[in-house]
Order: sequence, then C-alpha cells, then structure tokens
Amino acid sequence: MIVKSTHIRPIPSFLLPFTQSTRTQARCLHQNVKAKPIPRPTPFVPDTQTFLSLIGRNLSQHASKIPSWKALFSLTSTQLKELGVDPPRSRRYLLRWREKFRNKQFGVGGDFKFVKDGVAELRVAEIPVSGHQAATATSSSGKRKIVVNVAAGGSATQLVKSVPVKGVHIQGAHTIVGPHVQPVKGGKGARIVIKEGLWEDRRGHKIDGGERRQAEVRAKRRGEEKRAGR
Repeated sequence: MIVKSTHIRPIPSFLLPFTQSTRTQARCLHQNVKAKPIPRPTPFVPDTQTFLSLIGRNLSQHASKIPSWKALFSLTSTQLKELGVDPPRSRRYLLRWREKFRNKQFGVGGDFKFVKDGVAELRVAEIPVSGHQAATATSSSGKRKIVVNVAAGGSATQLVKSVPVKGVHIQGAHTIVGPHVQPVKGGKGARIVIKEGLWEDRRGHKIDGGERRQAEVRAKRRGEEKRAGR
C-alpha cells in the first residue's frame, strides 16, 4: 500500500503577494512625507529663547540645547529627548505649542508688528463705521474706538490700516484693560511686555491625589476623622 505524504512545503516569503512590496511601499511613503513648513519669527517672537520663555513651564532652561529656529520647529520628540528636554510632558507641551504657532494660533501679542526691546505699545484709535452712529460720551459721531499696536512713541493716527488688538478692551474713554496689559504713565495708552510664562497654559492642581485616588484618599480621611472623634 502506498501512503501519500500530507506534509505541505511552506511557500517562500518572496512568492507571497504583498509581503515585500508592502514593506517597500511603507519605506517609500515614509521617505516621501513632506516636512512641515518652518514658520517665520515674528516681531514679538524673534528667536528660540523668546518662544520658550513665553510658553513657560521652565522650558527656557533648554534654550541652549536647541541650536536654531529651524531646529525648534523640526526636531522630533525623540531628538528632543536625546538633547535632554525632559520630562515627557514638557516635550508634549512644547510640540503642542509649536503646532499652534505654526498655525498662527498665537498668544497675546504674537501677531504684533511693532515691538521694541520686548515691549509692545498700545493706543486707542477711532475708526469710521458703516451707517449712522450718534456720538457718545466716549466716541465721536460715526466712529468707534479700538485698541491698536503702534510703534514705540508713535500714535494711532499714524497708522494707515488699523488692526484691532485681540483680547483687550477699552474701559471708559481711553483706558485699555486686559490680561498682561500695563498702563502707561500719563494715561497715554498701555503696553504688553514679553516675560516668562506670558503664554503659559497653567496645569491643574491635583486635590486629594487626583481623580484616580480621590475617592480612596477621602474615604481614608473620613475614617481617621471618625476614629479621632470617638
């Protein structure tokens, strides 16, 4: 009697469909991904040191580790780790702010055109409005007041095109108020000064151990209070 072998020889991997080609395609795809554009510095954010200072969380201490503006916007998380930017949450925070800046989602002052020695000056300007608008105690007829960024020592009337400053408003006749706004002596406008943490997203404070341990910590505390009250 002849016994037929049921052993099936494996098919060589190079004969299997998509085995090698998929890997090759993955490599090609990785190589063909275009690098994201490097945004240009702005008058308010002219260099790496200023950017890291503005976003806060002590990231300015790593400024010397990042050699250039281009490197700031092109280094990967792994490369930042190799340079000593730690802990991981700091790298994630830096990468998040980097993308926001790339998409022109600036903090206060990020889009200012007139900045000198880290100081941006603000003034109140009157601009015409469409339709009839009666004069009020704080504005002229047919006009409304806005806050604009001006050159150092300049005035709002010297601007050809007035772009309102976001995040601030006018209180009364000519007082400019808003986050990080400093009044100028003599009541002639205000200013915003570049400083550490101006754009910082503050981290929340954990209470009773945070969300995961909150119930456990509070139950333990209640038990201790009951035992102490006996």
